[in-house]
Amino acid sequence: MAERSARQLALAALTEWRTGRDFADSIIQRLLGESTLGGSDRGFATELFYGVLRNLTLLDFWIAQLRSGALDHASRDLLRIGLYQLFCLRTPSHAAVNETVELAGRRNRSLINAVLRTAVRRLDELQRKANAEDLATRASHPEFLIARWTATFGSDAAQTLCDWNNQPAPVYARINSLRISAKEFFAGNTKAEPLPGKGNFVRVAAFPSDALQKGNCYIQDPSTATACELLDPQPGESVLDACASPGGKSGLIADLMQNRGELTAVDRDAARVEVLRCNLERLGVSIARVIRHDWRSNATAEPHFGAFDRILIDAPCTNTGVMRRRVDLRWRLQPGDFARMPDEQLAITRAVIPLLKAGGRLVYSTCSLEPEENAQVVEQIVAAFPFMQLEETRSVLPFWDQFDGAYAARFLRTA
Repeated sequence: MAERSARQLALAALTEWRTGRDFADSIIQRLLGESTLGGSDRGFATELFYGVLRNLTLLDFWIAQLRSGALDHASRDLLRIGLYQLFCLRTPSHAAVNETVELAGRRNRSLINAVLRTAVRRLDELQRKANAEDLATRASHPEFLIARWTATFGSDAAQTLCDWNNQPAPVYARINSLRISAKEFFAGNTKAEPLPGKGNFVRVAAFPSDALQKGNCYIQDPSTATACELLDPQPGESVLDACASPGGKSGLIADLMQNRGELTAVDRDAARVEVLRCNLERLGVSIARVIRHDWRSNATAEPHFGAFDRILIDAPCTNTGVMRRRVDLRWRLQPGDFARMPDEQLAITRAVIPLLKAGGRLVYSTCSLEPEENAQVVEQIVAAFPFMQLEETRSVLPFWDQFDGAYAARFLRTA
């Protein structure tokens, strides 16, 4: 079988995403893993695939302006890829049109050619029409998300958040001091940029494959440190990371503990537990017990759990704070998710609180921006457990802080 071009791979990924249930990142990673494309072509394929997903509503708006008749799914995907190149990437028209037409079959090749050549002639007009549309069309976000963000943060912040979600995410990494010092890391990774005030976090131009393989760093947004810093684990303590996979926060906790003490890292899914175990081993975490357990389905009083000085509950959530990195999330979320998730978050919290020692501290955290999953859950914890004293809350908002969204609240168990 001939090697796919970057555009062919992007089209295959888009078709698979449209017809299957896998998330966008797992689809593109798998297809790239099976490919022998070079670095620039891999980047272009990823940009095409993610760019189309980020701009679905806008691209379909332009298609509707150019084509009034019925359109099959395969032709629509081709037009999305072509229009994304023309309008968003500003690819030279001859390349965008000709290369996209080459992807088409005999049956729809003339249609794709005609529509894209019309788009070239009407490019400025179509751009003006799009600019006059509402935010849901211009920024390709579901109306219910825009409505809730406008109600919570205001219209300007909602627009800024949509714009943020549509930008390619920078690559950040945390230097793992269990393996290497910051000085040694920078000596071997001269293009890494330190982030002032963000501890051992750096920005990298591309995935530092060698450093990752050696466990010298871990790909991680600086916002993920918020919960760990609030937890403030100390060397020699007993710490539980209750929802630990894939292990970024567990690795940071072990780093903060200087690999001294006991860290219990738990997740409910067998495959995720294996990922967690592998990541912690690569990072050189020697104090961790990795356990598979579902807090929602059975009691906590099991032999492998004891009492903990500190507990982190990085709860499952809607992930609206990391939508820029999970590009298809906006199309998967439903309005009912914001009422459903707090029930799960509270169920986990109720199961875990009995494991906290008197005088111990618990941090509840999410990567959600939504009040129902953050402040309102904290209010319910305080009401249900009077002995859990709320000490501090922190939040990271992309449109203010320029990092992924995060929320964390720390409790002291008083009795």
